[in-house]
Amino acid sequence: MRHTLPIAPQFYVTAPQPCPYLDGRMERKLFTALQGEYAEKLNDTLSKQGFRRSQNVLYRPSCSDCSACMSARIRVADFEPSRSQKKTAKKNEALRREATSPWATEDQYALFRAYLDSRHADGGMADMDIFEFAAMIEETPIRSRVIEYATTDEDGAKALAAVSLTDVLDDGLSMVYSFYDPDLAPSSLGTYVILDHIQIARDAGLPYVYLGYWVPGSSKMGYKAKFSSLEIYHRGEWRDIGDPDQYSSDTHPLSTDPIAEQVARINLPDTRPTKR
Repeated sequence: MRHTLPIAPQFYVTAPQPCPYLDGRMERKLFTALQGEYAEKLNDTLSKQGFRRSQNVLYRPSCSDCSACMSARIRVADFEPSRSQKKTAKKNEALRREATSPWATEDQYALFRAYLDSRHADGGMADMDIFEFAAMIEETPIRSRVIEYATTDEDGAKALAAVSLTDVLDDGLSMVYSFYDPDLAPSSLGTYVILDHIQIARDAGLPYVYLGYWVPGSSKMGYKAKFSSLEIYHRGEWRDIGDPDQYSSDTHPLSTDPIAEQVARINLPDTRPTKR
């Protein structure tokens, strides 16, 4: 019997830069490359430990004096939509969903630009050109899908309303990035896309929908706490969010452990032994 060694990626830390969620703070990320034949297994394993994918990189916040960012996921089997969410689903039932391979189009980029210019004009992605957008969509070493939501007029012409770049994990769907037509904001398309992903996961027998990070004190992230059966990755384990107001975004010099200790506690996947 031949045994292979555990996957042993190298981890790095980014230089501090302005936090996109909480004003006046600096963020720092712990990250590793996502590549090679075990990319999917590494992505599956680290996603369960609060990591997120961006192209061919896996990252997790590791700020020096702040631990506000927490990975969030919805437990599909226990999810019950609120009255408001039921209305949102009803309001958007005319949208048509189409899942495609991760391939960028000009229509997607036009929608992406309109979304950024309306919602995140001063954000870190505001200057992305079409080539950088294509890289965000297409540079994925794992199983990913672009899920489009569109309206159709009487002549059959399609108009994009929302798009989600979604990874398929072994235990769920990970919504890497989504955007929508800002002119349709009253339709709550961001909420609708999440609701539809819950349905996709349920139909596929996948237990979770990963939403990215929830940040107490950030108005941009507050909507995630409105979904029932929400879990957060807090202090090394997944737990029900409970009362969102119980979490603090206060800074403290002992909020996070040293990088070496964080890395030492990361569980890495083993490759399966091969019999001969």
